[in-house]
Amino acid sequence: MKLIVICFLIINVTAWAQKRLSQEEAEQEILDYTNIRSVLKNDGLEKEKKKKEKILKAIVKEKKQIEVDRFRYPTEEDFWLMASEFWLVKKAQLLRWDFPKPDYGIDVAFKNLLENYGFFNKTFKILMINSPAMTHMGLPAGGNKYIFVLSLPFIKAMDLTKVDISLILFEDMLRLEAGLFKSNLSFPTSFLGTSFYGKKIDTTLLTSITEKYDNLIFNEGFNFKQQYEMTKKMDQYLKADPALWNAYYNLLKKIDRLIKMDNLYEKYLKIYPSPELQMQWISPSKKVI
Repeated sequence: MKLIVICFLIINVTAWAQKRLSQEEAEQEILDYTNIRSVLKNDGLEKEKKKKEKILKAIVKEKKQIEVDRFRYPTEEDFWLMASEFWLVKKAQLLRWDFPKPDYGIDVAFKNLLENYGFFNKTFKILMINSPAMTHMGLPAGGNKYIFVLSLPFIKAMDLTKVDISLILFEDMLRLEAGLFKSNLSFPTSFLGTSFYGKKIDTTLLTSITEKYDNLIFNEGFNFKQQYEMTKKMDQYLKADPALWNAYYNLLKKIDRLIKMDNLYEKYLKIYPSPELQMQWISPSKKVI
């Protein structure tokens, strides 16, 4: 009997112990799940917080960049158009470009000449002036854009044809293509495209560029080496078309005769030296028999 009682007690104690163990394990499982869920929740909030902070930093950075860009100097392409047009406006009284004039059809003739020699996608404006103060000149306007200034008294004095005028403009364009105008201007352009945020803007830049335009266009022009290179380049282009080559040669004759006879154009040689030499540079070599 005692044995039976002892066995019964052992069974009850074992059952109670197992039950107690199962409850503790269940509670531990519940506790572990709660901890995991809490960790996951906190981790999600932390990720969301970091994500929002990253977005906020990007917005602040973008706003700062927009503010800096508001104080940015123009790009080189925009600058040259602005500089050339600014100079033309400043010199309006001297150049007298604001006068009634018919459509001479020069732009069409010049465009056809350019395309004949493979120059496509060129944007240009031809500004006719009613003054001998400036005979002709190509001004940079950024990229493949050009402004050509042409004196009406100059072309009338020689009774130039559309072909003659187109050849003058073509040579002016080759100078621009070679970058001679900009290089002779000696104007620093490292500031272009940069921002002056937090700094004082240099208001002397436009005044300085205007003075340099004046000096190049009215006084210094292009040197003999540059003129030689342009003349030889014209010779190379026009050789394939004898009619155009002869027109160019005769144009040089007309200009040479004009500057020797008319004091209004005595400064021409300072800007474009010199029609007489140009004719010698492209004249066929004479063979001595």
